[in-house]
Amino acid sequence: MTMDQSGWMKKKISMLLLATGLAASAAAQLPVELNIQLDKPKGKISPHMWGVFFEDINLGADGGIYAELVKNRSFEFDNPWMGWKKLEHTSGEGAYLLLNDGQRKGNKRYVRLTNNAESKLGLQNEGFRGMGIKADATYEFSLQHRSNAPGMQVHVALLDEGERVIAEAQTPLQSTATWTATALRLQATATTGKAKLKVWFTGAGILDVDMLSLFPLDTWKGRPKGLRKDMVQLLADMKPGFIRFPGGCIVEGRDLANRFQWKKTVGPIDERELIINRWNTEFSHRLTPDYFQTFGLGFYEYFLLAEDIGAAPVPILNCGMACQFNSGELVPMDQLDEYVQDALDLIEFANGPVSTKWGRLRADMGHPQPFNLKMIGVGNENWGPQYIERLAVFTKALREKHPEIAIIASSGTDPEGERFEFLDDRLRAMHIDVIDEHYYRPPSWFLSSASRYDNYDRKGPKIFAGEYASHTTRPNGPGKSTWEAALSEAAFMTGLERNADVVEMASYAPLFGHLDGWQWSPDLIWVDNLRVYGTPSYQVQKLYSTHKGSDIIPVDRAGQPVAGRDSLYASAVYDQHTKELLIKVVNYNSKPMPMRFAIATDRKFAPVAQKITLAGKDLNVSNSIEEPLNIQPKQADIRFKGKALTDSLAPYSFTLIKLQTK
Repeated sequence: MTMDQSGWMKKKISMLLLATGLAASAAAQLPVELNIQLDKPKGKISPHMWGVFFEDINLGADGGIYAELVKNRSFEFDNPWMGWKKLEHTSGEGAYLLLNDGQRKGNKRYVRLTNNAESKLGLQNEGFRGMGIKADATYEFSLQHRSNAPGMQVHVALLDEGERVIAEAQTPLQSTATWTATALRLQATATTGKAKLKVWFTGAGILDVDMLSLFPLDTWKGRPKGLRKDMVQLLADMKPGFIRFPGGCIVEGRDLANRFQWKKTVGPIDERELIINRWNTEFSHRLTPDYFQTFGLGFYEYFLLAEDIGAAPVPILNCGMACQFNSGELVPMDQLDEYVQDALDLIEFANGPVSTKWGRLRADMGHPQPFNLKMIGVGNENWGPQYIERLAVFTKALREKHPEIAIIASSGTDPEGERFEFLDDRLRAMHIDVIDEHYYRPPSWFLSSASRYDNYDRKGPKIFAGEYASHTTRPNGPGKSTWEAALSEAAFMTGLERNADVVEMASYAPLFGHLDGWQWSPDLIWVDNLRVYGTPSYQVQKLYSTHKGSDIIPVDRAGQPVAGRDSLYASAVYDQHTKELLIKVVNYNSKPMPMRFAIATDRKFAPVAQKITLAGKDLNVSNSIEEPLNIQPKQADIRFKGKALTDSLAPYSFTLIKLQTK
C-alpha cells in the first residue's frame, strides 16, 4: 500500500468512525418509547392499596404520636421512680412512700406524700428526652389524688434547659377520701424541646397522688389527652388506604406474658395495664431501658385514628407464639382458645352492635357506630409448622363465625429461602386470603425485584407487602433514608402497581423514628420533641398513595414490562373518579432520559399534562430536621397534541405524569 493509499484509508476510517459516532450519538438522543394501553385495563386496584404500618418502636407511641409529655406518669415502670426526681424540702422520714394497691385494676402503684405546714414536697419529671413546649401554647396538667387534709394546693411549673420558668400555675386540691381528678392549665412563654415539669404540693397533711399528666391542648382534632397533631397530619396528607397496627414484633412480645393484649388497652385510661416495650433492650447499641407501653394509645385510639384519616383498620393479633428471635415461647395447643377468643371479641368490639359486651364498651368509649373492620392479621413474622398449626385453629374459628373478615397470615421474615417457601406453600394450600410478605433489603434487591410479582398465581391468595424498606448501610451501621433508598423503592413499587391485581396492599416500615430515642432505622418519618419531617421515602410513598388510581393500565417497551432495562421502571393507572391517566416512571441513571409516551386510546386529552418530579443528582442526599425538603416534589406543565407525549426525565428521578381525559 502506497503512502497516498494509506492516508486515504486512514481518512476513510476516520470518517466512518465519525459517522458511526454521530449515528450513535443521535441514537442515544432518540427518546425511549413506552406504549400505554389506556383502553385495555388489566385489573382493578384495591381502594386500600397504599397504606401505613404503625409500631410503637423508636418512641413512636409513648414519647411520639401519643401527646403525653410525662414519662412514667403512674409509677408503673419496673423502676417506679424512673423519669422522676424527688424534690425534698423536709427532713421528715417517710415523706415519700410508694404504695402498691392490688385492688386497683391495671394501675396499682401511687405515691403518698406526708407534708407539714413548714415543708413543701414535690416531684420533677424529665419527659421523653425532655418535653417539647411551644411559646404561647396552652398545656393541661392533671392528676388523680385523695386526701382528708383541707387546704392543700398543687403548684406546677415548666422549666427550660436553663432552669428558667416558662409556664406556671396552681390550684387547690379538694379534700376527698376517694380518688379524684384535678386539672389546671398553663400557657408557655417560650419554646424549648428539652423542658421539664416540676410539681409542688403545699399544706399540711397526707396526700396520695397518681396519673400525673401533661398534654398540649392543641392535639389532633382537639381531642383531650389525644395525639400529636403534626405527626398525624403527615399521615393524613398521605391519604393512606389502610393503617396496620399495633406492629410488628411488639404483637409477639419477648415472651407471652409481655405480648400485646388488646383487651388491656381499652376502657378507662387509668385502668389500662402497662407492659415493657420489647424494643427497650433489643439492640445493645441502642439500649432504651425507659421504653414502656402505657397504652394511652390503645386499640380504640388506633381504630379512631384509622377512621380519622380515611384508612381501613388492619389489626394484627398474637397467634400464641412469642417472638422467635427472643424466647420463641409457645402456648400449648390445648390452651389456644383464649387467643382465638381474643380475635373473635376484637371483631365484636370493632363491628358488634351496642347490645353485645364488646360493642357496648366501644359505645361507652364514645363510638356507638361500628368501625367497619374487614380484615385481621393472625401472627407477625411467625414461621415453622408451629405457626401453621396454630393458624389453622384461628382460620377455622374465624371462617365459621366471621366469613366476612379476610385473614392475613405471615410468610415469615424473608422474601425467599426455605422458610419462605415452606410458608408460601402451606398458606396457599390453606387458601389464606392474604399473605403478608416482608423485605428489608439493599437498593440492588429492590431494583432487581421489580418483576417479582409478574408471574404470581392470579387465582391464589392476595399479597400484602406488609413491611419493606431499602437499607443502604445495614448491617454496617444505622440505616439512612437517602434518595438512593427512596428511588430504589419507587422502582420496586412500579412492580407492585403493575401487579395490583395480586398485590392488594403495601406499606413501608417502620413509620416513625425519634431523633433522640430511635432503635431501628431507616424510618419513614422523623421527629424530635418539636418538629417532624418526611424522608425522601415518605415523598415517594405519598406520591403513590395520593395517586393510586382505580384501574391497572398496561405499559410496555417493545412488548416487555418496563422493569429495569436501561435502568428505567414504569407503571400506569387510570383513576375513574378524577378521569386521569397517571404514569409513574423511574429514571435510575445519572443522565437525563428522553421519553416518548404513546397512548393507545379512543379518548381525548386536555392539552396540558401535569408533571410532578422527585429528583436528586446525589443519591446520598437526605432530608433532615434542618433541611426537611432537600428532596421534595416539583411540579411543571407539559403541552402536547394528539396521543403521544414527549419529555425528558431528570437524572435519578421519580416522575409522575397526570393526563386529564375528556
